[in-house]
Amino acid sequence: MMQRKNYKDMNIMQLRFFCQVASRGSVSRAADDLFRTQSAITRAIRDLEATLDVTLFERHYSGMVLTEYGRCILPRALRAIDDLQAVPALMQRLKERAGPRKELPDAGWLFNTRRLEIFIQLYHINHTQTVANQLGVTQPAISAALKILEKGAGSALFRRTPEGVRPTAAADALYPSVSRALNELAHIWDDLAARRGVLVGNVRIGALPLSRTQLLPAAIGAFLAQHPGIRILTNESPYESLVSDMRAGNIDFIIGALRQHDALPELSCEALFEEEMLILVRNDHPLLSHPDPLSQLTNAQWVLPRSNAPARHLLDQAFVALGLPQPLPVVETGDAAMVRGLLLDSPLLAAVSASQMRFEIDNHLLTVLPVKLPNTRRRIGLTFREGSLPSPATQALVNFIRQQVAAG
Repeated sequence: MMQRKNYKDMNIMQLRFFCQVASRGSVSRAADDLFRTQSAITRAIRDLEATLDVTLFERHYSGMVLTEYGRCILPRALRAIDDLQAVPALMQRLKERAGPRKELPDAGWLFNTRRLEIFIQLYHINHTQTVANQLGVTQPAISAALKILEKGAGSALFRRTPEGVRPTAAADALYPSVSRALNELAHIWDDLAARRGVLVGNVRIGALPLSRTQLLPAAIGAFLAQHPGIRILTNESPYESLVSDMRAGNIDFIIGALRQHDALPELSCEALFEEEMLILVRNDHPLLSHPDPLSQLTNAQWVLPRSNAPARHLLDQAFVALGLPQPLPVVETGDAAMVRGLLLDSPLLAAVSASQMRFEIDNHLLTVLPVKLPNTRRRIGLTFREGSLPSPATQALVNFIRQQVAAG
Protein backbone atom coordinates (compact mmCIF):
# COMPACT_ATOMS: atom_id res chain seq x y z
CA MET A 1 0.00 0.00 0.00
CA MET A 2 1.26 3.48 -0.83
CA GLN A 3 2.31 5.43 2.25
CA ARG A 4 -0.11 8.29 2.67
CA LYS A 5 1.19 11.76 3.42
CA ASN A 6 -0.75 14.10 5.69
CA TYR A 7 -1.05 17.76 6.65
CA LYS A 8 2.29 17.66 8.48
CA ASP A 9 3.99 17.52 5.07
CA MET A 10 2.31 20.74 3.94
CA ASN A 11 3.28 24.36 4.65
CA ILE A 12 -0.04 26.13 5.00
CA MET A 13 1.47 29.59 4.51
CA GLN A 14 2.84 28.47 1.15
CA LEU A 15 -0.64 27.26 0.32
CA ARG A 16 -2.03 30.67 1.21
CA PHE A 17 0.44 32.30 -1.19
CA PHE A 18 -0.52 29.78 -3.88
CA CYS A 19 -4.23 30.66 -3.55
CA GLN A 20 -3.50 34.37 -3.74
CA VAL A 21 -1.35 34.03 -6.85
CA ALA A 22 -4.03 31.86 -8.46
CA SER A 23 -6.65 34.48 -7.61
CA ARG A 24 -4.65 37.48 -8.79
CA GLY A 25 -2.85 35.81 -11.70
CA SER A 26 0.38 37.56 -10.74
CA VAL A 27 3.15 37.21 -8.17
CA SER A 28 3.52 40.98 -7.88
CA ARG A 29 -0.17 41.56 -7.18
CA ALA A 30 -0.24 38.70 -4.67
CA ALA A 31 2.85 40.13 -2.97
CA ASP A 32 1.16 43.52 -2.65
CA ASP A 33 -1.98 41.94 -1.20
CA LEU A 34 -0.05 39.89 1.34
CA PHE A 35 2.56 42.56 2.20
CA ARG A 36 5.39 40.25 1.12
CA THR A 37 8.21 40.66 -1.34
CA GLN A 38 7.88 39.13 -4.77
CA SER A 39 10.92 36.98 -4.09
CA ALA A 40 9.29 35.58 -0.93
CA ILE A 41 6.13 34.64 -2.86
CA THR A 42 8.15 33.13 -5.71
CA ARG A 43 10.27 31.10 -3.30
CA ALA A 44 7.18 29.86 -1.44
CA ILE A 45 5.53 28.69 -4.66
CA ARG A 46 8.72 26.96 -5.74
CA ASP A 47 9.03 25.19 -2.37
CA LEU A 48 5.38 24.12 -2.48
CA GLU A 49 5.86 22.67 -5.95
CA ALA A 50 8.91 20.78 -4.69
CA THR A 51 6.93 19.40 -1.74
CA LEU A 52 4.05 18.27 -3.96
CA ASP A 53 6.38 17.18 -6.79
CA VAL A 54 4.21 18.94 -9.37
CA THR A 55 4.27 22.18 -11.35
CA LEU A 56 1.42 24.42 -10.20
CA PHE A 57 1.84 27.38 -12.56
CA GLU A 58 2.99 28.03 -16.06
CA ARG A 59 4.92 31.32 -16.22
CA HIS A 60 3.58 33.45 -19.09
CA TYR A 61 4.38 37.00 -20.09
CA SER A 62 0.81 37.85 -19.09
CA GLY A 63 1.08 36.31 -15.63
CA MET A 64 0.81 33.03 -13.75
CA VAL A 65 -1.51 30.41 -15.28
CA LEU A 66 -2.56 27.31 -13.33
CA THR A 67 -1.47 23.94 -14.64
CA GLU A 68 -3.72 20.89 -14.50
CA TYR A 69 -2.22 20.08 -11.09
CA GLY A 70 -2.74 23.62 -9.89
CA ARG A 71 -6.39 23.45 -10.91
CA CYS A 72 -6.62 20.06 -9.21
CA ILE A 73 -5.59 21.27 -5.75
CA LEU A 74 -7.02 24.80 -5.86
CA PRO A 75 -10.62 24.02 -4.73
CA ARG A 76 -9.45 22.19 -1.60
CA ALA A 77 -6.68 24.68 -0.89
CA LEU A 78 -9.23 27.50 -1.02
CA ARG A 79 -11.47 25.65 1.43
CA ALA A 80 -8.61 25.28 3.90
CA ILE A 81 -7.59 28.92 3.60
CA ASP A 82 -11.17 30.18 3.78
CA ASP A 83 -11.80 28.17 6.96
CA LEU A 84 -8.84 29.86 8.63
CA GLN A 85 -9.64 33.30 7.22
CA ALA A 86 -13.08 33.06 8.83
CA VAL A 87 -11.69 32.55 12.33
CA PRO A 88 -11.18 36.25 13.29
CA ALA A 89 -14.89 36.88 12.65
CA LEU A 90 -15.76 33.88 14.82
CA MET A 91 -13.60 35.17 17.63
CA GLN A 92 -15.12 38.64 17.25
CA ARG A 93 -18.68 37.31 17.53
CA LEU A 94 -17.69 35.43 20.64
CA LYS A 95 -16.48 38.67 22.26
CA GLU A 96 -19.23 41.02 21.03
CA ARG A 97 -20.96 40.99 24.42
CA ALA A 98 -17.76 42.13 26.08
CA GLY A 99 -17.36 45.35 24.12
CA PRO A 100 -17.83 47.25 20.86
CA ARG A 101 -17.03 45.58 17.55
CA LYS A 102 -13.49 46.17 16.34
CA GLU A 103 -11.88 45.91 12.94
CA LEU A 104 -11.06 42.29 12.22
CA PRO A 105 -7.34 41.41 12.44
CA ASP A 106 -5.51 39.41 9.80
CA ALA A 107 -5.57 35.64 10.28
CA GLY A 108 -1.82 35.32 9.73
CA TRP A 109 -1.31 33.86 13.22
CA LEU A 110 -3.15 30.75 12.05
CA PHE A 111 -0.99 29.99 9.01
CA ASN A 112 1.49 27.69 10.71
CA THR A 113 0.81 23.97 10.37
CA ARG A 114 2.72 22.89 13.49
CA ARG A 115 0.99 25.55 15.57
CA LEU A 116 -2.41 24.29 14.45
CA GLU A 117 -1.39 20.71 15.11
CA ILE A 118 -0.39 21.64 18.66
CA PHE A 119 -3.79 23.25 19.20
CA ILE A 120 -5.66 20.18 17.89
CA GLN A 121 -3.64 17.79 20.04
CA LEU A 122 -4.08 19.92 23.16
CA TYR A 123 -7.80 20.14 22.47
CA HIS A 124 -8.10 16.34 22.45
CA ILE A 125 -5.43 15.26 24.94
CA ASN A 126 -5.60 18.13 27.50
CA HIS A 127 -2.04 17.65 28.73
CA THR A 128 0.90 19.74 27.51
CA GLN A 129 3.69 17.31 28.36
CA THR A 130 1.92 14.41 26.66
CA VAL A 131 1.38 16.53 23.54
CA ALA A 132 5.05 17.60 23.61
CA ASN A 133 6.15 13.97 23.83
CA GLN A 134 3.88 12.88 21.00
CA LEU A 135 4.98 15.70 18.67
CA GLY A 136 8.66 15.45 19.59
CA VAL A 137 8.94 19.03 20.83
CA THR A 138 9.66 20.63 24.19
CA GLN A 139 7.01 21.82 26.59
CA PRO A 140 8.24 25.45 26.21
CA ALA A 141 7.65 25.09 22.45
CA ILE A 142 4.05 24.05 23.19
CA SER A 143 3.63 27.06 25.47
CA ALA A 144 5.13 29.44 22.90
CA ALA A 145 2.81 28.19 20.16
CA LEU A 146 -0.19 28.49 22.46
CA LYS A 147 0.81 32.02 23.41
CA ILE A 148 0.81 33.08 19.75
CA LEU A 149 -2.57 31.44 19.16
CA GLU A 150 -4.13 33.06 22.22
CA LYS A 151 -2.76 36.46 21.27
CA GLY A 152 -4.21 36.11 17.79
CA ALA A 153 -7.56 34.90 19.11
CA GLY A 154 -7.62 37.64 21.72
CA SER A 155 -8.84 35.08 24.24
CA ALA A 156 -7.53 32.30 26.44
CA LEU A 157 -7.93 28.99 24.64
CA PHE A 158 -7.27 26.68 27.58
CA ARG A 159 -7.69 26.93 31.32
CA ARG A 160 -5.28 25.14 33.58
CA THR A 161 -6.60 22.62 36.10
CA PRO A 162 -4.91 20.08 38.39
CA GLU A 163 -5.80 17.38 35.81
CA GLY A 164 -4.38 19.29 32.84
CA VAL A 165 -5.69 21.94 30.45
CA ARG A 166 -9.33 22.26 29.42
CA PRO A 167 -10.64 24.04 26.30
CA THR A 168 -12.43 27.36 26.79
CA ALA A 169 -15.43 28.58 24.78
CA ALA A 170 -12.98 30.30 22.43
CA ALA A 171 -11.18 26.99 21.79
CA ASP A 172 -14.52 25.28 21.14
CA ALA A 173 -15.33 27.96 18.55
CA LEU A 174 -11.88 27.71 16.96
CA TYR A 175 -11.65 23.92 16.81
CA PRO A 176 -14.00 23.08 13.88
CA SER A 177 -12.35 25.58 11.52
CA VAL A 178 -8.80 24.46 12.37
CA SER A 179 -9.71 20.79 12.18
CA ARG A 180 -11.44 21.20 8.82
CA ALA A 181 -8.46 23.12 7.42
CA LEU A 182 -5.97 20.42 8.45
CA ASN A 183 -8.21 17.69 7.05
CA GLU A 184 -8.40 19.54 3.73
CA LEU A 185 -4.60 19.74 3.63
CA ALA A 186 -4.35 15.97 4.05
CA HIS A 187 -6.82 15.43 1.19
CA ILE A 188 -4.68 17.47 -1.21
CA TRP A 189 -2.37 14.46 -1.50
CA ASP A 190 -5.39 12.27 -2.33
CA ASP A 191 -6.51 14.71 -5.04
CA LEU A 192 -3.09 14.66 -6.67
CA ALA A 193 -2.93 10.85 -6.55
CA ALA A 194 -6.39 10.61 -8.14
CA ARG A 195 -5.26 13.03 -10.85
CA ARG A 196 -2.52 10.51 -11.61
CA GLY A 197 -5.07 7.68 -11.71
CA VAL A 198 -4.43 6.22 -8.23
CA LEU A 199 -7.06 6.09 -5.49
CA VAL A 200 -5.53 6.52 -2.01
CA GLY A 201 -6.53 7.74 1.42
CA ASN A 202 -9.02 7.11 4.20
CA VAL A 203 -12.80 7.22 4.25
CA ARG A 204 -14.37 8.06 7.61
CA ILE A 205 -18.02 7.16 8.01
CA GLY A 206 -20.56 8.02 10.66
CA ALA A 207 -22.56 4.77 10.75
CA LEU A 208 -26.03 4.95 12.28
CA PRO A 209 -27.76 1.68 13.32
CA LEU A 210 -29.92 1.29 10.20
CA SER A 211 -26.85 1.14 7.93
CA ARG A 212 -24.64 -1.26 9.86
CA THR A 213 -26.21 -4.66 9.28
CA GLN A 214 -26.48 -4.88 5.51
CA LEU A 215 -26.17 -1.79 3.32
CA LEU A 216 -22.85 -0.41 4.54
CA PRO A 217 -21.01 -3.74 4.96
CA ALA A 218 -22.08 -4.84 1.47
CA ALA A 219 -21.01 -1.55 -0.11
CA ILE A 220 -17.66 -1.54 1.72
CA GLY A 221 -17.00 -5.15 0.71
CA ALA A 222 -17.65 -4.44 -2.95
CA PHE A 223 -15.61 -1.22 -2.77
CA LEU A 224 -12.55 -2.82 -1.16
CA ALA A 225 -12.61 -5.65 -3.70
CA GLN A 226 -11.77 -3.03 -6.32
CA HIS A 227 -9.77 -0.61 -4.15
CA PRO A 228 -7.90 -2.67 -1.52
CA GLY A 229 -5.50 0.18 -0.72
CA ILE A 230 -8.19 2.37 0.86
CA ARG A 231 -8.65 2.39 4.62
CA ILE A 232 -12.23 2.57 5.95
CA LEU A 233 -12.96 3.89 9.45
CA THR A 234 -16.47 3.78 10.91
CA ASN A 235 -17.72 5.76 13.88
CA GLU A 236 -20.80 4.41 15.68
CA SER A 237 -21.30 7.33 18.08
CA PRO A 238 -24.71 8.95 18.70
CA TYR A 239 -26.02 11.18 15.93
CA GLU A 240 -25.25 14.49 17.67
CA SER A 241 -21.64 13.46 18.20
CA LEU A 242 -21.32 12.40 14.56
CA VAL A 243 -22.60 15.78 13.40
CA SER A 244 -20.00 17.53 15.55
CA ASP A 245 -17.25 15.37 14.07
CA MET A 246 -18.51 16.05 10.56
CA ARG A 247 -18.50 19.80 11.19
CA ALA A 248 -14.83 19.44 12.12
CA GLY A 249 -14.05 17.43 8.99
CA ASN A 250 -13.27 14.28 11.00
CA ILE A 251 -16.14 12.37 9.35
CA ASP A 252 -16.79 12.44 5.62
CA PHE A 253 -20.47 11.56 5.74
CA ILE A 254 -23.16 9.98 7.90
CA ILE A 255 -25.31 7.10 6.69
CA GLY A 256 -28.58 6.03 8.28
CA ALA A 257 -32.01 7.45 9.05
CA LEU A 258 -32.24 11.07 7.93
CA ARG A 259 -33.16 13.81 10.39
CA GLN A 260 -34.98 17.06 9.79
CA HIS A 261 -32.31 19.74 9.33
CA ASP A 262 -34.38 22.92 9.39
CA ALA A 263 -32.26 24.18 12.27
CA LEU A 264 -29.00 22.83 10.79
CA PRO A 265 -28.58 24.54 7.41
CA GLU A 266 -24.91 23.51 7.25
CA LEU A 267 -26.00 19.90 6.55
CA SER A 268 -27.31 18.46 3.30
CA CYS A 269 -29.06 15.12 2.82
CA GLU A 270 -29.55 12.57 0.05
CA ALA A 271 -32.34 10.04 0.52
CA LEU A 272 -31.53 6.52 -0.73
CA PHE A 273 -34.75 4.67 0.13
CA GLU A 274 -37.67 4.65 2.55
CA GLU A 275 -38.93 2.01 4.96
CA GLU A 276 -41.42 1.49 7.78
CA MET A 277 -40.93 0.20 11.28
CA LEU A 278 -42.13 -3.27 12.18
CA ILE A 279 -42.58 -5.51 15.22
CA LEU A 280 -40.22 -8.48 15.66
CA VAL A 281 -40.70 -11.53 17.89
CA ARG A 282 -39.09 -14.93 18.28
CA ASN A 283 -40.23 -17.56 15.76
CA ASP A 284 -42.50 -19.46 18.16
CA HIS A 285 -43.93 -16.42 19.95
CA PRO A 286 -47.55 -16.98 21.18
CA LEU A 287 -48.73 -13.77 19.50
CA LEU A 288 -48.00 -15.26 16.07
CA SER A 289 -50.96 -17.64 16.52
CA HIS A 290 -53.23 -15.15 18.28
CA PRO A 291 -56.33 -14.18 16.25
CA ASP A 292 -55.94 -10.47 17.14
CA PRO A 293 -52.32 -9.65 18.04
CA LEU A 294 -53.06 -5.91 17.90
CA SER A 295 -55.25 -6.22 20.99
CA GLN A 296 -52.36 -7.72 22.94
CA LEU A 297 -49.81 -4.99 22.34
CA THR A 298 -50.86 -2.88 25.33
CA ASN A 299 -49.80 -5.55 27.83
CA ALA A 300 -46.69 -6.70 25.97
CA GLN A 301 -43.14 -6.25 27.22
CA TRP A 302 -41.10 -4.16 24.78
CA VAL A 303 -37.57 -3.62 23.58
CA LEU A 304 -37.62 -0.11 22.13
CA PRO A 305 -35.27 2.52 20.74
CA ARG A 306 -34.03 5.05 23.27
CA SER A 307 -36.45 7.75 24.33
CA ASN A 308 -34.66 10.53 22.41
CA ALA A 309 -34.36 8.55 19.15
CA PRO A 310 -36.49 9.68 16.19
CA ALA A 311 -37.72 6.10 15.76
CA ARG A 312 -39.18 6.19 19.26
CA HIS A 313 -41.16 9.33 18.49
CA LEU A 314 -42.55 7.72 15.32
CA LEU A 315 -43.51 4.63 17.28
CA ASP A 316 -45.33 6.66 19.92
CA GLN A 317 -47.27 8.43 17.16
CA ALA A 318 -48.14 5.08 15.57
CA PHE A 319 -49.66 3.80 18.80
CA VAL A 320 -51.70 7.00 19.12
CA ALA A 321 -52.98 6.43 15.57
CA LEU A 322 -53.90 2.85 16.52
CA GLY A 323 -55.82 4.12 19.55
CA LEU A 324 -53.45 2.41 21.97
CA PRO A 325 -51.45 3.78 24.91
CA GLN A 326 -47.79 4.36 24.14
CA PRO A 327 -45.68 1.23 24.78
CA LEU A 328 -43.46 1.17 27.84
CA PRO A 329 -40.07 -0.48 27.38
CA VAL A 330 -38.41 -2.92 29.72
CA VAL A 331 -35.22 -2.44 27.67
CA GLU A 332 -34.10 0.57 25.60
CA THR A 333 -31.38 -0.08 23.03
CA GLY A 334 -30.41 0.73 19.45
CA ASP A 335 -28.06 -2.23 19.10
CA ALA A 336 -29.20 -4.95 16.70
CA ALA A 337 -27.18 -7.69 18.41
CA MET A 338 -28.76 -6.81 21.74
CA VAL A 339 -32.27 -6.87 20.23
CA ARG A 340 -31.63 -10.26 18.66
CA GLY A 341 -30.26 -11.73 21.89
CA LEU A 342 -33.17 -10.44 23.95
CA LEU A 343 -35.85 -11.70 21.58
CA LEU A 344 -34.53 -15.20 20.84
CA ASP A 345 -35.34 -16.67 24.25
CA SER A 346 -38.01 -14.39 25.72
CA PRO A 347 -41.59 -13.18 25.14
CA LEU A 348 -40.34 -9.64 24.45
CA LEU A 349 -41.43 -7.64 21.41
CA ALA A 350 -39.14 -5.22 19.58
CA ALA A 351 -40.10 -2.27 17.40
CA VAL A 352 -37.36 -1.78 14.80
CA SER A 353 -36.73 -0.61 11.26
CA ALA A 354 -36.59 -3.36 8.68
CA SER A 355 -33.03 -2.60 7.53
CA GLN A 356 -31.76 -2.68 11.10
CA MET A 357 -32.68 -6.37 11.45
CA ARG A 358 -32.61 -7.45 7.80
CA PHE A 359 -30.19 -10.31 8.45
CA GLU A 360 -32.35 -11.78 11.20
CA ILE A 361 -35.51 -11.51 9.08
CA ASP A 362 -34.00 -12.87 5.86
CA ASN A 363 -32.39 -15.81 7.69
CA HIS A 364 -35.55 -16.61 9.67
CA LEU A 365 -33.94 -16.00 13.03
CA LEU A 366 -36.83 -13.74 14.04
CA THR A 367 -40.35 -13.24 12.71
CA VAL A 368 -42.30 -10.11 11.83
CA LEU A 369 -45.54 -9.81 13.78
CA PRO A 370 -48.38 -9.11 11.29
CA VAL A 371 -49.35 -5.74 12.76
CA LYS A 372 -48.84 -2.63 10.64
CA LEU A 373 -47.39 0.44 12.39
CA PRO A 374 -48.89 3.47 10.63
CA ASN A 375 -46.99 6.67 9.88
CA THR A 376 -43.57 5.18 10.68
CA ARG A 377 -42.08 5.52 7.21
CA ARG A 378 -38.57 7.01 7.33
CA ARG A 379 -36.02 8.11 4.76
CA ILE A 380 -32.66 6.33 4.91
CA GLY A 381 -29.73 8.05 3.29
CA LEU A 382 -26.55 10.10 3.39
CA THR A 383 -25.82 13.29 5.30
CA PHE A 384 -22.97 15.59 4.30
CA ARG A 385 -21.60 18.90 5.47
CA GLU A 386 -23.05 21.52 3.12
CA GLY A 387 -20.44 22.65 0.62
CA SER A 388 -17.93 19.96 1.55
CA LEU A 389 -15.64 18.54 -1.13
CA PRO A 390 -15.46 14.74 -0.74
CA SER A 391 -12.07 13.15 -1.24
CA PRO A 392 -11.77 10.93 -4.33
CA ALA A 393 -11.93 7.79 -2.17
CA THR A 394 -15.00 9.08 -0.33
CA GLN A 395 -16.77 9.92 -3.57
CA ALA A 396 -15.97 6.46 -4.94
CA LEU A 397 -17.39 4.72 -1.86
CA VAL A 398 -20.54 6.87 -1.95
CA ASN A 399 -21.04 5.74 -5.54
CA PHE A 400 -20.74 2.11 -4.43
CA ILE A 401 -23.40 2.73 -1.76
CA ARG A 402 -25.75 4.19 -4.39
CA GLN A 403 -25.12 1.19 -6.63
CA GLN A 404 -25.83 -1.18 -3.73
CA VAL A 405 -29.19 0.48 -3.15
CA ALA A 406 -30.05 0.46 -6.87
CA ALA A 407 -29.25 -3.27 -7.04
CA GLY A 408 -31.72 -3.91 -4.23
